[in-house]
Amino acid sequence: VVGIGQDITARIAKEQEYSRLIDTANAPIFGIDLNGLVNVWNRNASKLTGFASEEVMGRNLVNEFITEDYKERVQDVFNKALNNEETANFEFPLVTKAGTRVQVLLNATTRRDEQKHV
Repeated sequence: VVGIGQDITARIAKEQEYSRLIDTANAPIFGIDLNGLVNVWNRNASKLTGFASEEVMGRNLVNEFITEDYKERVQDVFNKALNNEETANFEFPLVTKAGTRVQVLLNATTRRDEQKHV
């Protein structure tokens, strides 16, 4: 057996800093994976909607948190972002924990890892 190691200390530190920046941003930030499941939900998103990150992680953003009249349009914006087509200043309603609507201005872009994977 031969093991090959690599020092990833700097990469881990960079990832932790990125997570801190997102979580403490003064704007709501959320992210989804390729299946539309929430994988990022910062403090401001929680404050705006009333949903803690633990309540939304792994749930389908469009199906569960977007009003019926906007689901198709929001999904289209996300599909475009996944295909490297950014969208700026797209307004849509999010459903809060209390069941009300909050209007959100979205800038959607693809997030990629070091290997350029979505």
